[in-house]
Parts: sequence; C-alpha cells; structure tokens
Amino acid sequence: MSFSGIGQSDWLACFERWHVAARPDRDEAEWWAGAPSVTRDDDGVFWMAARMRTADAPLGLRGYEIRIYRSDDGMDFEAVHSIRREDVPVPGFERPALLRNPAAGRFMLFACSPLDRVWQIVRFDDADRPDRFLPDTARSVIGPLGDGLPVGYKDPFIIEVEGRLHCYVIGITDHERAYHFVGDGGDAWEPVGSPARPILDLGGWHTHAVRPACVLPLGPGWLFIYEGSAAEWPDPAYNIATGLGYTMDLHDVMDLTPNAPALKSPTPGRLAAWRYSHWMWVDDEIRVYAEVECANGAHEIRVFRIPKDAGLS
Repeated sequence: MSFSGIGQSDWLACFERWHVAARPDRDEAEWWAGAPSVTRDDDGVFWMAARMRTADAPLGLRGYEIRIYRSDDGMDFEAVHSIRREDVPVPGFERPALLRNPAAGRFMLFACSPLDRVWQIVRFDDADRPDRFLPDTARSVIGPLGDGLPVGYKDPFIIEVEGRLHCYVIGITDHERAYHFVGDGGDAWEPVGSPARPILDLGGWHTHAVRPACVLPLGPGWLFIYEGSAAEWPDPAYNIATGLGYTMDLHDVMDLTPNAPALKSPTPGRLAAWRYSHWMWVDDEIRVYAEVECANGAHEIRVFRIPKDAGLS
C-alpha cells in the first residue's frame, strides 16, 4: 500500500481531468444529478443509480427520482429506468446504493427517504437487471433504534466482504455522523459496535458534519472515503467536501486528511461541493464517480480515472 503523501501525490492530479457521466435535467442552480452508485454485471456492463434533484421543492424533499443508467465503457451513460418518488410513494429520495446480491447474483437497490417524517433506509425487491426494479416494492430496513440514538439514517453505501454486507450510513443527531451496520440478506441489519458511537468524530476541518462516502479495497485494508464540512463554511449542510481515511477492519478508521479536505469542486459556484463519491477498481485503474458542483450552481456526475501507477495502491 502506498499513499505517496496525501495532499501532494501524483494521483491527486488525476482529479484535474474528468468526463461528465450525467447532467441534471435543467442546467440551472439547485438542479442536481448526483449521489452515484455504480456496479457491473457479468458481461462487464456498467450500471449506475443516481438521485435526481429539483430546485422546485422544499429543502430535504428535492430528490424526485432514482434514475438508472447503463454504459458499456463506464464513461458514457444512457438513462434506461426511472423510479419516481410518487410511484413508491415517498416524499423524496437521497443517495441510492446499487450492488450485486452476493448469494443470488441478482441486483440489489437501496435508497433512503423520510418515511413518516423520519429518514430511513429502504430496499427494493431484487431484480435480474437494474432496469427492472419495481417502485412499489420499497420497504424500510434500517430505521431509528431508540432514545439517545440517531433519529434517522440516510445515504447508504453498501459493500459485500466475505459474504457479509456492510452498510455505512449517515446517522442524524445534532450533527450528521457516520455509522456502520452489518447484515446477511439485506433486510435485517445490526449496528457494529455501540449504536451510539459514530465511526468518525467531528474535528479538524470537518466540525459541522462527517459522513461516509465509500470503501475501496487496497489489498491490505481499505481506503475509507468520507465527506464533511466545517461549521464556518457557507451553508455547511450542502457545502460538502471529501477526505480520506484508512481501515484494517472496516470499522476503526484512521483519518488521513484531518486538517484539510483532499477534494473540493474545481468549478465552484455558490458552494464547492465534491461529494457522494463511489470508488471502484476497473482493471488496472480506479474509477471515481462523484457529484460535483458546477460554476452555475448545478451539480453533475463526473468520472475520474486513477491509473494503478499513480501512487495510490
């Protein structure tokens, strides 16, 4: 494993070049295409689930659709399926999680929504292909656990490791924090460690929020990609940047970027958001799919490529 100096290494230069994978339905401020989750099928086809967001709704309820995209090369995507909030029905969506069912080989889709005004993780029935998920099969699988614990959970990232599913979510308390659940089939989940203890603390540059983004296998251990914001930043609930951590056990995380984020939008608008990133190995490179702020305040999904010899392995 080599990080070549976080903040200085050659691999960070890879984020100065990108390809746009998906754009919002309107190229205007507060219209966002984002929160990508990407997987591949047995034929090598890339599938991406993304949250589409409108400016014309109350804050917290602007995610109007989970859109499913297909791509042969993982760069240029075509929209092939839509799960609209009114078809479920739910008040709105935030980040989805798309992956292969490790036991059955079918596709799994998770999302989050404020059911009964409480943010919960929901799951749809598995499907043979991601363009065949049925909206009306959504049901809650992770909700509030009791007094003194987070009042809701949102924005899942799910990874399968050695036959078990690990789910990283935002737990909503007085701040947004990162929590870890584990399960086998996808319907029943239990917290790892104390359900009252987040896996990353506020501090350093992330004093307002610190949230899970992705986990990337590195051989020995995993790169833990997180995101957060500082209390003094403009609009820190949405002005989210990305940092890096490292874990050997998928739970105890060492913060590699405690003093400053590694990644912020190179095309800032009112904010400089670089968030909801999904990192995955594709042959001999790392592909990174992220929601990034544009100069006009819209958000788009960008693809970045990190060669294996760029210093992160």
